[in-house]
Amino acid sequence: MSALADLGARLLRNRRLVRAPIWLYRIRAGALLGSRVMMLEHIGRTTGTRRYVVLEVVDRPDPGTIVVASGFGTKAQWFRNIAVNPQVRVWLGSHRPVAGVAHALDQRGVDRVLAGYRTRHAATWDQFKLVLEKTLGQPITDTDSPLPMVEIRLQRRR
Repeated sequence: MSALADLGARLLRNRRLVRAPIWLYRIRAGALLGSRVMMLEHIGRTTGTRRYVVLEVVDRPDPGTIVVASGFGTKAQWFRNIAVNPQVRVWLGSHRPVAGVAHALDQRGVDRVLAGYRTRHAATWDQFKLVLEKTLGQPITDTDSPLPMVEIRLQRRR
């Protein structure tokens, strides 16, 4: 199982591979990736340019709220960018992007969301947990998880 986790962690570090789904969202074909994936548009903290990342939706507590995890921890560029500028846009399925405001969850929030994810997606979690532990460089436990999560509150379309 460790070899599979190593492979998964290496694939997540492959820039071309992880950026490929961005083009699907740009041509309005994001629905092909399913409802558990979204694209986040954020602003570069030093350049001020638009940046894009495709992330798994970890939780959707209500229609106006999305929770995503940072599999590379607080070092992920998108995570660092939203800390400086929390104004984002979210692309879901094949719909037009929706503006939102992002903020990092506190530890209690992370533990609560992770517990719910483990319950709803047990088989996925068993496999993906090992990959995340490789990318984060530390074990993920039931409480005090080192996996940062971000809640995005979507703004209503006008």
